[in-house]
Amino acid sequence: MRRDHRRPLVHYGAPVLFLLAVTIVVLILRGGISGGNQSSATTSSSSKVTTTSSSTSQQHTKIRSYTIRSGDTFGAIAIRFGVSVDDIVALNLGVEPTTLHVGQKIEVGKAPVAK
Repeated sequence: MRRDHRRPLVHYGAPVLFLLAVTIVVLILRGGISGGNQSSATTSSSSKVTTTSSSTSQQHTKIRSYTIRSGDTFGAIAIRFGVSVDDIVALNLGVEPTTLHVGQKIEVGKAPVAK
């Protein structure tokens, strides 16, 4: 009678353990193939920085805009351009930082123009 109690455990437990083992192997192989990089880009896109002139009464400035690439975050863009994330957020009030889209254009800062 004791064998009857273990039968459901073996019947369902063995496939569950098998799937768990296969999942672990796949994750290990995937991590090794991608070099440990968790994000994989499925689309190829290019970076484009556009600079336009804007004049003020005191000094001329250039507004730098940036085209979002796959995997970009406001933090990474801020580091790339040497500005703070808060500055980028303030310049792009209608843009939600958590829903950036490839090809979307944002402003990344203003730089003084040498006369």
